[in-house]
Amino acid sequence: MTAPTPKTAIVLGATGLIGDLLTHRLVDSPLYEKVKVLVRKSLNWQHPRLQEVQFDFDYPNGLLTQADDIFCCLGTTMKKAGSKEVFRKVDYQYPMDIARLGLAAGAQQFAIVTAMGADANSTFFYNRVKGEVERDLTALNYPSLLIFRPSLLLGNRGGNRLGERLAEGAMRLFSPLIPAKYKGVEASKVANAMLTTMQQGLIGKHVFESDQLQMY
Repeated sequence: MTAPTPKTAIVLGATGLIGDLLTHRLVDSPLYEKVKVLVRKSLNWQHPRLQEVQFDFDYPNGLLTQADDIFCCLGTTMKKAGSKEVFRKVDYQYPMDIARLGLAAGAQQFAIVTAMGADANSTFFYNRVKGEVERDLTALNYPSLLIFRPSLLLGNRGGNRLGERLAEGAMRLFSPLIPAKYKGVEASKVANAMLTTMQQGLIGKHVFESDQLQMY
């Protein structure tokens, strides 16, 4: 039995909570000979398999070169974005642009982190944008589309994000009383789920809810 041919991965959002954890796992995986991270500024670490690609997400012309698997961990908050327009650009437009370019260049699998409650028909702007990107990614007909919908993410975000730290503390404190579907999920489990499921050769669209992510 021959070993699988090492693949190339692209990561969006490698500086974020999930993206950073996932990128470290990818470069340590024997399945990937090259891991390309699309960045606007350099990362603070290096690895022989890691390749930084300086990329302007606002002008995504001419592609990022071929890759087999694309992992999208992009995401912002309304507070950080400052407006609905900027939020939609980061959480909808950027993933869609890269997905289209990647598919045209031969990518076979696309994995994205959205959120619990994603619904294109939601009256809540955040959930509606997450649902719209899921809907429109589905319409691209990737051979394999993997969607991950975590609840509140738990982990060391760094920076001054007091509101999120307070919410995380409350989530951990009251975790025994919270139904499994709504419990906070460690970012490391989401990263593990993305890498593990991408290795399974799943065909078509697959959605992983927050309680399923707890198992990874």
